[in-house]
Amino acid sequence: MAAPAAAPRLPEQEITRRYPRLRLQVFIGIFLGYAGFYLIRNNISLIAPLLLAQGTINTVGIGIISNAVLLAYGFSKFFSATVSDRSNARYFLPIGLALSAVANLVVAFVPAVSASVALFATVMFLNGWVQGMGWPPCGRVLVHWFSTNERGWKTAIWNTAHNVGGMGVGALAALGLALTGDTWQSAFWVPAIGALVVAAVAFVLVRDRPEAVGLPPIEEHRNDPAKVETDLGELEQSSYWGVIVKHVLLNRTMVFLALANVFIYSLRYGVLSWAPTYLAEHHGMSLAQGIAGFSLFELAGIFGTLACGWVSDRVFHGNRSWTGIVFMVGVGVFLVAYWLAPVGTPYWLLMVFLFFIGAFIYGPVMLIGLQALDMSARHVAGTAAGFTGLFGYVFGATLASTGVGWVVHQFGWGATYGLLTVSVVLTVVLLLCVLPRERQLMAHHDSLRAGSSPGDTRG
Repeated sequence: MAAPAAAPRLPEQEITRRYPRLRLQVFIGIFLGYAGFYLIRNNISLIAPLLLAQGTINTVGIGIISNAVLLAYGFSKFFSATVSDRSNARYFLPIGLALSAVANLVVAFVPAVSASVALFATVMFLNGWVQGMGWPPCGRVLVHWFSTNERGWKTAIWNTAHNVGGMGVGALAALGLALTGDTWQSAFWVPAIGALVVAAVAFVLVRDRPEAVGLPPIEEHRNDPAKVETDLGELEQSSYWGVIVKHVLLNRTMVFLALANVFIYSLRYGVLSWAPTYLAEHHGMSLAQGIAGFSLFELAGIFGTLACGWVSDRVFHGNRSWTGIVFMVGVGVFLVAYWLAPVGTPYWLLMVFLFFIGAFIYGPVMLIGLQALDMSARHVAGTAAGFTGLFGYVFGATLASTGVGWVVHQFGWGATYGLLTVSVVLTVVLLLCVLPRERQLMAHHDSLRAGSSPGDTRG
């Protein structure tokens, strides 16, 4: 599964013909492949009201099982990225997706797994670990096939795979429940079958990087240099982990982005994962209405992510920090409206609030990973993005799953949404800390395109 060696350079005429076709092909591959991971990531949130109604588990137990997935995913997203940066994306992504599907089939068809919170959480932890094999190869493909001045829009389009997969799991889970008379196991095995099909399709479409198929690097092909220069000779002079420590772990910008991701993910999962339960317990909605809210949140993310990518490239001219700040303010406005809506608020209005929270939050979710890719050297780009994901899932998702479950149990929904609102404010502060460094890198990128290269931009 090691990264393939560079192939002999193709003739210029063949490069011109093949480059656009392969860029579209690999893009479709990573889009479908990553959407497939969301079909089977953490499906317990969809059927939590059924489990709670049966009385076999409480909100704390649901939180523990959900958090097992997210905790494993956070660690795996980082460690898998250190492997993925040196691996073949064509194999790495489909293998991870197929293994995740197997874990979901085990949950559905091995009764002992669901008989114990501990065993259920263990299997879901393993599921979360192989789920971590999804983002890093996609990030690798984006960095190698799409250059700096187009990456905001292209990454935004790709990032809607989150939402396509999120809507897909809602539809497949609802289909399974309808066909089996609300047998909760169907919310695991029906999406798992779909994920296995997607894994096969991704293997057919994805290619690791242009050089592996005889094409020039994307920076050369589009005359668009990276924001941060890459010193490949550094790997020969230092261990790979030494490079990671220098460029990622001790990089102040990466640390700020990672901390911002904690609060972004606590908001994303704090609202999304608990939407069916919150709407059922606090507003008296049905399970079907709660799942509809879950799916609407994901649908909104498509529009919000695309808008965010366009605004990032066209309005703020590549400044991801200012874009993220604007979108976080939007999250705050609609989060407070959703929180303060009294019991008896019309269902359609609650859906409007959920829609706009989803629309605004998925922009910053995408931007943090994109900033990590943009603001790090190419040979550690996946690891840098994985580092921000580690913080987002291990800490942010912990706050959103186990933390929310505990706060709701002890203090109620009001206190929960008050804490989520504080998360909005802290995210804005951290993005303001990233802003000066991003301005410096943007100035350097512009000077390179103009033919000069002042200042140091490494790390």
